[in-house]
Amino acid sequence: MTITTRFAPSPTGRLHVGNIRMALHNWMLARKNGGQFILRIDDTDAERSKEEYVEAIRADLAWLGLSFDAEERQSERLGRYDNAFDLLKAAGRIYPAYETAQELDLKRKIQLGRGKPPIYDRAALDLTEDQRAAKEAEGSAPHWRFKLDHDAPIVWQDGVRGPQKFDPATLSDPVIRRADGSWLYMLPSAVDDLDMGISHVLRGEDHVSNTAVQIQMFTALHAAKFAAAKPSGKTVPEFAHEALLVGKEGKLSKRLGSLGCDSFRERHIEPEALIAHLARLGTSLPVEPIADRSVLLDSFDLATFGRAPAKFDEADLERINTAIVHAMPYDAVKDRLPAGMDEAGWHAVQPNIANMGEVGEWWRLVTGPIDQPEFSEEDRAYIATAAKALNWSDDPWSGLTSALKVATGRKGKALFLPLRQALTGMNHGPDMGELLPLIGESEARARLERAST
Repeated sequence: MTITTRFAPSPTGRLHVGNIRMALHNWMLARKNGGQFILRIDDTDAERSKEEYVEAIRADLAWLGLSFDAEERQSERLGRYDNAFDLLKAAGRIYPAYETAQELDLKRKIQLGRGKPPIYDRAALDLTEDQRAAKEAEGSAPHWRFKLDHDAPIVWQDGVRGPQKFDPATLSDPVIRRADGSWLYMLPSAVDDLDMGISHVLRGEDHVSNTAVQIQMFTALHAAKFAAAKPSGKTVPEFAHEALLVGKEGKLSKRLGSLGCDSFRERHIEPEALIAHLARLGTSLPVEPIADRSVLLDSFDLATFGRAPAKFDEADLERINTAIVHAMPYDAVKDRLPAGMDEAGWHAVQPNIANMGEVGEWWRLVTGPIDQPEFSEEDRAYIATAAKALNWSDDPWSGLTSALKVATGRKGKALFLPLRQALTGMNHGPDMGELLPLIGESEARARLERAST
């Protein structure tokens, strides 16, 4: 069986870290098994869907390196949903209901007050044809519900949660179409999964009850001859529901909903760092700064996913990002470096940066200008001696410090720190043995002379 997965965002806003994690895991499930990964744009909500968000979704996936094999748009498939609707209606699996939102809300409150689950009471099924006609004559347009079969429990083997069992009588018949004819999520999603040959649906645990409903939809659509069984003989995809992301305090965080690719780019988070962090978050595998995706793919296994909420900590992401940046070869970053910075420059500053946004500040130690501190009279005399002792060679820093150690008797911090401060304006930073040749002889001597006056 060819594994086919999908990522199905609604273009009503930007992708956030939870969406990104779900896209990544579906991509990994497909790629590990040589399968297909489909981007499905769920844009049936014409009022809220915007083309700018569609473009942003594509751009974000490209930045993350999550290539897809096909793109589908629900707005271009409305005829298929109409076809499915007509078949299910003819089969008695869809019925009209006329309650207003206020009436439904009142019903739920009454049921809760009686200690009963707030599910739809199916009152619309008791209406006669004359009563329906009278309501429509009064101007009440119906919304449409899918009629659940109460005869048998809904069961499936979940890829993360294990055996699942739902009593359909404890679920509301879901509204699948609004009174204005627009679609809700349930039926179009099931139709698309059938048409696109989706073999595995991997999504958040907030969809578990939706899955119970959609399993009956898949079965009803096959029974209505809407779709044939897959070559494997299966009429329903495999389902897996992973735990949702929470903040580091262990609670659902609104901040997670504002963390998207733009935010990560602004903070100079590398896509490989985000991938490494999210790939194993919520699993029993260690989250490590692994930039090689083949390693992450080899270890990807739904059996490693846990049921506990997955804690997303931005500090952990930043640590992973720093580790990945420290391992990045020059060829991977050369097009992103400041003008004039070569491989030697990258090698010099790389250990000191937390992210690529800091490269320019460290490179300024080479290009200048620098702000030197105020030196004591004793240190100014020492630096003046250094300016005279500077003798350029293959290793000018070792030559200079060795000569000064003999000439002045200084050692340790007293030997090195005034020189670093005079040459860079900093108390710490890149290895001076690497940095001094980049500064160059004339500029280094000028800085020492300036600091000595």
